[in-house]
Amino acid sequence: MTEATEPPDWMQRLAKATEEIDAQTFMRVPRAPQDGVREAAVLMLFGDNEEHGPDILLLRRSDTLGSHPGQVAFPGGACDDTDDGPVGTALREAYEETGVLESGVRPLALLPELYVPVSGFVVTPVLAYWEQPGPVAPVDPAETAAVARVPVAHLADPANRFRVRHPAGYVGAAFSAPGMLVWGFTAGLINGLIALGGWEQPWDATDVRDLELALRATQ
Repeated sequence: MTEATEPPDWMQRLAKATEEIDAQTFMRVPRAPQDGVREAAVLMLFGDNEEHGPDILLLRRSDTLGSHPGQVAFPGGACDDTDDGPVGTALREAYEETGVLESGVRPLALLPELYVPVSGFVVTPVLAYWEQPGPVAPVDPAETAAVARVPVAHLADPANRFRVRHPAGYVGAAFSAPGMLVWGFTAGLINGLIALGGWEQPWDATDVRDLELALRATQ
């Protein structure tokens, strides 16, 4: 059995920075209704790479899914009664979607719950460090189209940051990654993590692009 090691300093600083935040750190979210919401969790899994430094695991959902087709997301999904809380949900979903092994992951913090009105979920983000990285790939192509470890330096690069305007009028953070456009809920989380981790650089927040055009540019 491999002996566990302490997460690197940058990961410990990020985990510490999440201790006194609220939901508004990531995005303006409405208060969840008293009834009719479902619980979910996502795994914000950070790894370390000798070549490009810190990275984060993202997936692109299948284009054939009925919910959020083709969108880039963190591994995650709805809670099951058999899950051991949000951490159990996040780890189970990550394994089912990308093949991440629970034994190699160290959960570090639970972030504030975020209500996502479009899906009716209250989502708990789970911050974790990938102590023993292994191969990852789409487990079920019907659900997951692609999996990637995206360098934080790439996401923090001002050249890859802008905002997108949804046809419904919503304007929010977006990131360009190889073959991916990160926007919506996931981009909001990454936006906050980059700031909390001390990776933020000045970028042009007035650069607002049409969502459909931005999506086409990644294809």
